[in-house]
Amino acid sequence: MAESPIRLNAFSSKARTGELSLLHGKVQTPLFLPVGSQATVRSLTPHDLKDIGIEMILCNAYHLYLRPGVETIKKAGGLHRFMGWDGPILTDSGGYQIFSLSSFRQITDEGVTFRSHIDGSEHHITPEYAVELQEKLGADIIMALDVCPESHAKKDYIRRAVEITTRWAKRCKKAQGAGGQRLFGIIQGGLDAAMRKISAEQLGEMDFPGLAIGGLSLGESKTEMWDIVDVTLECLAEDKPCYLMGVGSPEDILEGVSRGIDIFDSALPTRVARNGALYTKTGRKNIKRAYYKDKMEPLDAGCGCYTCRNFTAAYLHHLFRSEELLAYRLATIHNLYFMYTLMQSVHAAIVEDKFETFKRKFLNGYKTTDEERRIEQKARNLKAKRDMDRQDFQ
Repeated sequence: MAESPIRLNAFSSKARTGELSLLHGKVQTPLFLPVGSQATVRSLTPHDLKDIGIEMILCNAYHLYLRPGVETIKKAGGLHRFMGWDGPILTDSGGYQIFSLSSFRQITDEGVTFRSHIDGSEHHITPEYAVELQEKLGADIIMALDVCPESHAKKDYIRRAVEITTRWAKRCKKAQGAGGQRLFGIIQGGLDAAMRKISAEQLGEMDFPGLAIGGLSLGESKTEMWDIVDVTLECLAEDKPCYLMGVGSPEDILEGVSRGIDIFDSALPTRVARNGALYTKTGRKNIKRAYYKDKMEPLDAGCGCYTCRNFTAAYLHHLFRSEELLAYRLATIHNLYFMYTLMQSVHAAIVEDKFETFKRKFLNGYKTTDEERRIEQKARNLKAKRDMDRQDFQ
């Protein structure tokens, strides 16, 4: 049996803390990963990330494969040297991007053929090649190639996606080299509880050092998402890390932690920052509103980030209204610092066995985004990326 890379330290009900041992160091869980798909967290330098306290980031093998190319990054000495980041990195195999960004794709048992969303060029990725690409990048955690169906896909499509994901996972594991990277399998199954159980059990039998729950936060309701997470977690080994992919709003992280999730990632905090939405303990604030034009104090007086320590809300408002590039950097620093301090507070609450109290107090004061509006926006984003009626399987 493979040794688990996580050492669990403290529990508060199902919430837990741990230490994850990776090639480029050890990180504390629960852990939130900022997304740097193209070898950069937009608008920030690695020094900015270190100053905030970020320990680990996510990059995407799909994007890096297409541009600048994995061989270019390998010549630079690997992804860490290429982007100037010396901490751990997780790379997503690109399964979700292939199935959401490509204007054309065909899935067979052998692999997936798709067209680049950049220039329309045709590419073919097999499970073995997906592992090879990520090993060349030099990431600490690499992901198996999977088929990611939409949440509300038809039952036959979901069944086929799970079957192929399982076969590909076996091939990924067989193809992995001896470089010490941690290969995680990805559980799929849409909103079909029975298929989620099958996927979780089949991947669990392969003895991966960790497993991820994929294919959620794609337009389903929060209730549907957490019901599937609960069903899936019942089938997983408790002594290995669990990664909930693409989930990263403050309220969702707290819900996930309460269920025993160890790793989260999302582009949400950085994306909304660039749109002028800044996190506070009472919810997101739109710095573009005229309300902030003459506010000569920090947006969040209790925040210790570089932005709030040095600039007023009025200045941030001015930068956004003037479309100055500095606006995006300062807002991103603030939102990632908010996420970092949230995870620090979560960790402390678990150690003190007071997590549920902390969670309840935080959520009582935090105004979340309207659920109906969130689902509508997610659906619009996904519809713009792909046609759900496309015939994928060949």
